[in-house]
Amino acid sequence: MATGACDFEPAKSNASLTYTEDAFKAYREAMAAYDNKDWEDARALFKEVKRLFSYSRYARLAELRLADVDFEQGKYSDAIGNYRGFVKGHRGDANVEYAKYRISKALFLDISDTMLLPPAEERDQANARDAHRELKAFVRRFPRSRHRADARYMLEVVTQRLVRHELYVARYYLRKDNFDAAVARVDYALDNFPGSGLDAEALVLKGETLLKMKKPGEARQVFLTVIRDFGGPFGHVAKRFLDQMPAAGKPVPPAVEPKDAG
Repeated sequence: MATGACDFEPAKSNASLTYTEDAFKAYREAMAAYDNKDWEDARALFKEVKRLFSYSRYARLAELRLADVDFEQGKYSDAIGNYRGFVKGHRGDANVEYAKYRISKALFLDISDTMLLPPAEERDQANARDAHRELKAFVRRFPRSRHRADARYMLEVVTQRLVRHELYVARYYLRKDNFDAAVARVDYALDNFPGSGLDAEALVLKGETLLKMKKPGEARQVFLTVIRDFGGPFGHVAKRFLDQMPAAGKPVPPAVEPKDAG
């Protein structure tokens, strides 16, 4: 009985070692195809690693690489789904940080502008909002990540895009004389995306709208805030608005009706 037990343990150990070695060799072969950008071969080989060596760490790595294959081919929706599947299935894995970063990157790349599409501000912002949410969460959760600089850059770009969208819509409402809606969009941008670098532009637009709403006192305070807190080009614009306004406490002069010709 004792001899049988001793004979069994080495056999089990050898089998485990062989399994791990075979898994590594299969993964390395798949990685060779990946490095050569043979995407379809790489996809097939990674799937084989998952199927044949599902109990090894290489199966998890193969799962992640399959998402990378989609990413490298520009199939961002598929890549995002696969990265999210990895995060959900392996929450304690060290590669969760990488998967979360790639989700953010894929969302970011999926909203990039091309010359064949209308201006970014005119298009649906769902992907941009998803990217903003993921990037904000990534920066907060992984402040020391080696990807933090890229993530912060992408977050800044996406934040500005979302603010520009709100300002685009606000100007649309302003042209339609829907002043309350215009102010609401500006306030939404300022409240939800502080520090976008577009605050001064947003406030000048708000001040202009308040003037058209015949609220010169509120408009004046907004313009003074721009001059005091931001200065720069929009500070000059705010000052021009103030210069054209009557002094505080004085009534706004009535508009002069043009004389009839002749």
